[in-house]
Amino acid sequence: MEPEPKQKTPIIVVDDHPLVRERLIELINREPDLEVIGEAEDRSDALEMISRLRPTMAIIDLTLKSSLGFDLIKDLQAMHPNVVILVVSMQDEIIYAERCIRAGARGYITKQQASRHVMQAIRKVLAGEVYVSEAVASQLISRSFGRPQNTESLSMVSILADRELQVFELIGKGHSTRQIADMLLLDVKTIETYRARIKEKLGLKDSSELLQQAIAWVHQRTG
Repeated sequence: MEPEPKQKTPIIVVDDHPLVRERLIELINREPDLEVIGEAEDRSDALEMISRLRPTMAIIDLTLKSSLGFDLIKDLQAMHPNVVILVVSMQDEIIYAERCIRAGARGYITKQQASRHVMQAIRKVLAGEVYVSEAVASQLISRSFGRPQNTESLSMVSILADRELQVFELIGKGHSTRQIADMLLLDVKTIETYRARIKEKLGLKDSSELLQQAIAWVHQRTG
């Protein structure tokens, strides 16, 4: 009697770019013990799918179709804490990796990394470990021991709280206050409060300067 085939580890891929999803799915499904059982491009679809299919792992991008992956991480931590999360994103890891780990992700890797590094990250996170780059690991260790950091190497936005950073980025991408409120499921007055806090923290005079700085920051990271 032949032994039953070993059950594969089920994984969900959440990314708003179809080609990226296809690449990740193909990469993962090559592995004999891993299987992508679903894919989504937005937060609501991902939550419904994860509730229904109960994957072991969710691989999430930070920028989704009409929502933010960062909020999805927090949702999963609250609703499905047993689902391990790996972030695969284009966003600057020095700024976002630590925030994602604090929110509940177990690993962070950029999309620029080679396929073998992505698989290493998946394997390490599934094994119960945390995966970040050496630069991010060094940053986390320095903060844990209270060591002074080189402020010249940190972006000005590192002083912003998580939600403030989200709002700042969306401003830089050209979204209006109303659009940002809709995306973050908040009211307009709350977004206006975040805008005021950002201006104060970054020493910006008015909304025009806020917009200029936000656009410049987004362009610097993506261009």
